[in-house]
Amino acid sequence: MSYFVVGGLYKNTSFNEFVDDSKKERYGPFESYEDAKKYWEKISWENVDNCNVRYIILPHR
Repeated sequence: MSYFVVGGLYKNTSFNEFVDDSKKERYGPFESYEDAKKYWEKISWENVDNCNVRYIILPHR
């Protein structure tokens, strides 16, 4: 199984709608959850000051 880190800038902290759908970010595939988590931590910390930015890790089969 591989993993992707997805997310980006949302309109608000409900995280239901991106500011611009074409700016959705997707990184990967990562071979392990641990590799995806390392990347998730990196980009999450880069955006820690913006409460409307969110990333999640999704499995891909």
